[in-house]
Amino acid sequence: MHKPIALVALILSVSQYTAAMADPLRILVMGDSFMTSNGSAGSAVPSLLRRDLQANVQSRAVTGARFVYRLPITGALGMNITKQYRPGPWDFVVMNGGGNDLWMGCGCTRCRKRLNRLISPDGRRGEIPSAVSKARKSGAQVIYVGYLRSPGLGSPIEHCRKVGDALEARINVMAKQDAGVSFVSLADMVPHGDRSFHAADMIHPSPKGSAAATRRIAQTIRNIQK
Repeated sequence: MHKPIALVALILSVSQYTAAMADPLRILVMGDSFMTSNGSAGSAVPSLLRRDLQANVQSRAVTGARFVYRLPITGALGMNITKQYRPGPWDFVVMNGGGNDLWMGCGCTRCRKRLNRLISPDGRRGEIPSAVSKARKSGAQVIYVGYLRSPGLGSPIEHCRKVGDALEARINVMAKQDAGVSFVSLADMVPHGDRSFHAADMIHPSPKGSAAATRRIAQTIRNIQK
């Protein structure tokens, strides 16, 4: 008498699971020009994530965005990376940032105060952990993405290497404290002497650079879903 009922329940359960699996991932992208580069060609990181993962991707990233401003922002909406967040049923929040704070905020020299404001050595305090915590409260997994490194060919940000490494080391410490946060490093992605991953300005990613970074982000998301 109970077998047909059990069979129906099993079929319904499998159907609901299959439907849930078929729903596209919901991804919010936050950050600076690393995320917006190559957008006119449809090759920016958010667009590539949408194609690669067949996901529902919304990008709030803005060129020139930072975490820290001395004066109130009167320009474009979203220039403050933390304020780019929008509540939603996100599965993943993919974000980057901090480079503009160091390059434009302190010239990548004598940046300890700015670095500490972005993120403390233990990864628990600062603007970046606050932004990540805000996203995590929604239940989303957070993927924090690092920056391309200069290939050593006269980049305007070549002198930022040490402070950039220090920033990302702290972000990595932060990520290890929460199973829902992953840090995707791009530090080893650009071979020395290879210009092809960078745009002509030798700061931003070329379409090849954006595609290579996206592959790492997408693989990290796939690994989490396993």
